[in-house]
Amino acid sequence: MNKKLLREAAINIGIIAAALLFGMLLNKYMIANAQVPTSSMETTVMAGDRILVNRLSYLFGEPERGDIVTFIYPDDGETLYLKRILGLPGETIEGKGGTIYIDGEPLEQDYTDEVSYDRFGPFQVPEGAYFMMGDNRNDSWDSRYWEHKFVKKEDIIGKAAVSYFPHPRFLK
Repeated sequence: MNKKLLREAAINIGIIAAALLFGMLLNKYMIANAQVPTSSMETTVMAGDRILVNRLSYLFGEPERGDIVTFIYPDDGETLYLKRILGLPGETIEGKGGTIYIDGEPLEQDYTDEVSYDRFGPFQVPEGAYFMMGDNRNDSWDSRYWEHKFVKKEDIIGKAAVSYFPHPRFLK
């Protein structure tokens, strides 16, 4: 009887250890779990929302304008931020009169009604880097104000895919 109990305990411990290892690997290499601390992306993503980030999104492709991404804040190299990509490598981005311009053309923004009258730029986005802004334009600390204006591709953690708490929904 003792051998059987020990065998079952060893199997259960092995299953638990494998599940923990799988969860750690999943979190490190495939999916990141984060809580949104600020209102800078409202009303798309609300302060306090829990989100899942797909770390594999840009393994074979490039980030696109409009993607909501988590990345390492370029001014301190450690804080994680959540913003939307607006400026792509090689583009010139500028804000004036409540409109954002990419290479001189007004940018269509169907994901926010927020208008910012802050004038910024023009900024030339370097190759391999991106210009980020929050959807809540008047309450977002983003590329417009940073010392290091652009986020390098290698500092992008992944694409925010799902807000799962408190109101589950896909992010776009």
